[in-house]
Amino acid sequence: MSHNLETRSFVDEIRHFDKSSFFDFGHPLLNRIAESFVKAAGIGAIQAVSREAYFTAIEGAGLESSGGLPAEISVDGKKRHRFPDLGGETNRKSLEALVRNTGKESLQWGLAAGVYSGLTYGLRESRGVHDWKNSAVAGAITGVALALTADDRSHEQIVQCAITGAAISTAANLLSGIF
Repeated sequence: MSHNLETRSFVDEIRHFDKSSFFDFGHPLLNRIAESFVKAAGIGAIQAVSREAYFTAIEGAGLESSGGLPAEISVDGKKRHRFPDLGGETNRKSLEALVRNTGKESLQWGLAAGVYSGLTYGLRESRGVHDWKNSAVAGAITGVALALTADDRSHEQIVQCAITGAAISTAANLLSGIF
């Protein structure tokens, strides 16, 4: 297997995906934050577009008035999209709204991943250990950062996101040794 970029196959690139990084900013912290941001932002974009495709398919099939749909689709018999501007007057306005909202959601996912990854790395380097305490602090701060990007933020929502972020991150850290 050659490491020359001109002769490496797509399969070779996939095999070495985890071993190499997208960026080299000269410091592992910056590399880790940027790589986490880009990967999560891509996942966020895919998730946002696929969710809207689902909503569009449900709406097109005429299933929006049924009682078995998730709350995001119908509330009290009223149609409700996560991205309300997508029902624009023209296809161009709908596409612009989709791109704008997908970009916002990608930024939120990337922000969460970058902040969490950077905090866990920084805490591990400063404390010399990676344990549940690092995960709890990083999860709480990431939860606050994510809550601050929401349109309808309140004090209660920020606290709830901090507690949820800390709990999920701590549980993931504690359960990682079990599974």
